Amino acid sequence: MIVRDELSHASRRLSACLSFDFDAMSVWIAGTDNPAAISRGEFSTIAVPRILSLLERNNIRSTFFIPGHTALAYPDLVRQIRDAGHEIGHHGWVHENPASVDYQGECAIFERGLEALDRVAGVRPMGYRSPSNDLSARSMELLLSYGMRYDSSCGGSDFAPYYQRVNDRVSKTEPYVFGQTVDLVEVPFSWILDDFPHMEFDAGWSTEQSPPSTVREIWQGEFDYAYQHTPGGIFNLCMHPQVIGRGHRLTMLEKLIEWMKQPGVVFETIGEYVERWRSENPLGDWIASNPIRAGTNALSE
Repeated sequence: MIVRDELSHASRRLSACLSFDFDAMSVWIAGTDNPAAISRGEFSTIAVPRILSLLERNNIRSTFFIPGHTALAYPDLVRQIRDAGHEIGHHGWVHENPASVDYQGECAIFERGLEALDRVAGVRPMGYRSPSNDLSARSMELLLSYGMRYDSSCGGSDFAPYYQRVNDRVSKTEPYVFGQTVDLVEVPFSWILDDFPHMEFDAGWSTEQSPPSTVREIWQGEFDYAYQHTPGGIFNLCMHPQVIGRGHRLTMLEKLIEWMKQPGVVFETIGEYVERWRSENPLGDWIASNPIRAGTNALSE
């Protein structure tokens, strides 16, 4: 069992949250029935134990976003993640795009994912990351209705969380209309801090196959900037077991972790960070202090 980091609140400078999207076969099933392509997801059975071992060696508690489909396919691995003290987040049912269905369909998908995680691990996630960072215009309201405390799908910031909005009105011919700011914390996501587009081949989308040294240069540069310029912020790194779990990439990740062990850096789950941030930034106070983000002074014609 990984021990909770006891770094005092006063000495915290930056939270490093290593998150893993444990997609397994679901990410491929969503787009193909090719057995060769689907088998790529099975590498997660090799990668997850390696990742858990790395996290244990470094006393790091992490967040794993898991589709319901993965939970049912690999219940033993999901329970190992839970028993090691890591957070489990919601990641859809079979890595589907929420915008591809109507509201009732999106609710059904969400509930199916919840039921699978509860059946396998007895957990009720407090956070969500949408598959491939696809959302519908209804998704934020849906997350609120299911009691989610945070989302990690959007990129409106980099190292500073913010409160989400619902019912924005988007038009190509009319001014942007900001909706209501609500009690749902957004933990920023960026493809820059995601291993898939850097290192995993997928024809027509992700073809870079960058060496780990290049990826480390990017990730370390982002970390260094966050450490220097965003005190109290969050460095949210998104990885996939079937990608980062290759030997040479895990070697890079462990070296990066060693670099990140700077004074005032705490490794923790996204959920832990969110609850502390929310207590320090009540919704009403945050809106008053962030009129630009809330759209308070936006103009209409």
